[in-house]
Amino acid sequence: QVQLVESGGGLVQAGGSLRLSCAASGSIFKINTMGWYRQAPGERRELVALITSGGGITYGGSAKGRFTISRDSAKNTVYLQMNSLKPEDTAVYLCNADVQSSRYYVGYDYWGQGTQVTVSP
Repeated sequence: QVQLVESGGGLVQAGGSLRLSCAASGSIFKINTMGWYRQAPGERRELVALITSGGGITYGGSAKGRFTISRDSAKNTVYLQMNSLKPEDTAVYLCNADVQSSRYYVGYDYWGQGTQVTVSP
C-alpha cells in the first residue's frame, strides 16, 4: 500500500505565499505522476499541477504564472509553491500520485487526505 501525506496548508492573506508538500511512502517502485488537485465546497475537483516521472509539467489554468510544482525524487516528495494567492484559491488541496508498487504491477492512483488552504481578502 502507498500513503500520501500533505502538509503546509494554512491561512494567509491575499497576495501571500504558501508551500505545500506531499510525501509518498510505502511500497513504491516508481511514481509515474505526482501532483495536486483542489476542491472547494460544492465545486468540482480541478487540476492544479502535476509532474511526470520524465519531468513533464502540466498546470491548471488557475495556477499558471503563480504556482510552481517541483519534486525531490529521492524523498518521493512533491512540492507546490503558491505565490500571489487569491481568495478564490481557497480550497482543500489534495495530493495525487500514480504509483507503480513493484516491477510487476501497473500504476495505481492514490490520494492524500487533503490540506486546507484559506486565503483571506
